[in-house]
Amino acid sequence: MSEPWRSRFASTDAVHERMSRQRRRDTAPEVALRRALHAVGLRFYVHRRPLRSLRREADVVFPRRRVAVFVDGCFWHRCPEHGVSPRLNDGYWSAKLDNNAARDRETDEVLTNAGWRVVRVWEHEDPESAAERVAGAVRAV
Repeated sequence: MSEPWRSRFASTDAVHERMSRQRRRDTAPEVALRRALHAVGLRFYVHRRPLRSLRREADVVFPRRRVAVFVDGCFWHRCPEHGVSPRLNDGYWSAKLDNNAARDRETDEVLTNAGWRVVRVWEHEDPESAAERVAGAVRAV
């Protein structure tokens, strides 16, 4: 039996169940990037707030170098190359995904203003080339 509150968020109970099992951390793209970063000799913190006052965690953090890395999913963060808009329950999902993208831009701005370098990696990027880009940002500081 469908619960009334679910209709606002998920189009069906099956969709709700699938979305509730979606990983928030340690996803395959994150783990692949971390392996590649280790392979180039970098050590870092995982899932840590770059700023205490910012209620957002970066996926990989280099606190001494002030570099924060975010691994963004194509669906959740509106990838210009692979992002899609769901056909069902469009009102909810459009607002949700737009808010995610706006929060990403705000996070980048806050961290940049605080003296941090922000590196955004899309889930579809090659982990080794993304690791080189991150290493370049870390070493440039």
